[in-house]
Amino acid sequence: MFNLLKMKKAFILLLVLIFVVPVAFSQVNPAKKNLVVKEWNTAAGSKTRYLDHQTTYNANGKKVEEIEYANYGQKSRVTFEYDDAGHCIKQVVYDSRNKPVRIRKFEYNADGSKKKQYNYLPNGKLESTKVFEYILPK
Repeated sequence: MFNLLKMKKAFILLLVLIFVVPVAFSQVNPAKKNLVVKEWNTAAGSKTRYLDHQTTYNANGKKVEEIEYANYGQKSRVTFEYDDAGHCIKQVVYDSRNKPVRIRKFEYNADGSKKKQYNYLPNGKLESTKVFEYILPK
């Protein structure tokens, strides 16, 4: 069951990469410039409201930080860095104590689609490499 769930997530990610990412790279939404988006949840029984996510965008409308919260505070945080072409070239993933746990670096194909993802440990040691393959329906 775990592998099936993993495969479903990978398939959805592939669809997003094929259909959504090219649009995202070709246009910058001016409404997202210097924007902070907070997502709030409300518990049904108690009506208690709590912060779930916070996403911050830079002056170019690119996501630069995403924080996920739990009832105890920050659950995780991801920062994003971009090259001059607007491609995300680096992500740093932090834990609940705001300590780096993973660094992701990316390479892109000429058409702007992701080519490779390198996953590093906080000490800089390469942990794994992911290669993206795009298969269009016939």
